[in-house]
Amino acid sequence: MLYLDNAATTPVRPEVRDAIWPYLAEWFGNPSSHHTVGEAAASALADARARVARVVGMRTGDIVFTSGGTEANNLAIKGIAVAAASARGASHVITTAIEHESILQSVDYLQRIHGFTATLLEVDSAGRLDAAALDEALSDRTALAAIGYANNEVGTVQDAASLSTVAKAHRVPLHVDAVQAAGWLPLAGLGADSMAIAGHKIGAPPGTGVLAIRGRIPLEPLLHGGGQERDRRSGTENVAGAVGFALALELAEAERIESVHRVGHLRDEFVTRVLQRVPSARLTGSVAHRLANSASFTFEGTSGEAVLLELERRGVVSSSGSACAAGSDEPSHVLTALGVAPDTAQTAVRFTFAHTQHDPLAPVADAVAAAVAQLTA
Repeated sequence: MLYLDNAATTPVRPEVRDAIWPYLAEWFGNPSSHHTVGEAAASALADARARVARVVGMRTGDIVFTSGGTEANNLAIKGIAVAAASARGASHVITTAIEHESILQSVDYLQRIHGFTATLLEVDSAGRLDAAALDEALSDRTALAAIGYANNEVGTVQDAASLSTVAKAHRVPLHVDAVQAAGWLPLAGLGADSMAIAGHKIGAPPGTGVLAIRGRIPLEPLLHGGGQERDRRSGTENVAGAVGFALALELAEAERIESVHRVGHLRDEFVTRVLQRVPSARLTGSVAHRLANSASFTFEGTSGEAVLLELERRGVVSSSGSACAAGSDEPSHVLTALGVAPDTAQTAVRFTFAHTQHDPLAPVADAVAAAVAQLTA
């Protein structure tokens, strides 16, 4: 079985499993406890925090460990917006129509519960956001803008540094969802005020993540209690998870440039072969600005779910889009925002490759061609 759904989740790396075990079996103490076991856990947590900070180019105190990308996005969007509303009466948020549901539903929450207004910026047919559109939408009422660095369904990459420059000119915080970008794109030097990363996308265990948020940004916590994470996220810390996350992020960053070159070349060959062999195939997302490990297509005249089943019979596991929307009968909001017709959007199939991908993907392209031919015969 060939697993090509790495945008949904990745296996835990062996090095990460080995690093985690001592903090489950021996140094399992509560970091707030003042004894040897607790102090060992606290030391490991501090070390993990510093290592993550180095990769993302922020200060150690800017790192907030979370349960994953969804919590990190919720904490950033709700926490920054509510704090800004309290401090200066800001009641407007900006995002785009192609974001992950953890962003879109957080924005919806702010509208329903706190009376915010929201601007959903349009993107072009490749999924790219024009910085000028963000510039026009920003105002002194804006609490924050939240933008995905790389889209989880079509792999389109935004110019996060330019968007950050625009936001800074208006003195509005920019939150970047880097969940899909980690390990494939540079994280340091973007200029973003906050950034979400999920551990299970980079070889750390599910249930681990980080919100990297600059200390000068006011943030209302979602979780109240013991004041952990500098009062930004209360609750006993997952020390083993933090240790595993830090190592996985370091490894992904160390391997990033080589992985992008190798996997991107294999991906390009795969895309070319699929487009040559399947007349109905259409590549979705940006050709020039795309994650190296991502290829997504529509196959008009089929059902995306049926193509997936045919591929699995041939030993290939992939997906029809975001794993967070699995089981939904609705067409992808990402594809419809790109101008894809709803019926065509429901034929979508996404292939996302691992950092460890070395073998040519021609057999996978041939399996795609056979699966589509089977369904359209």
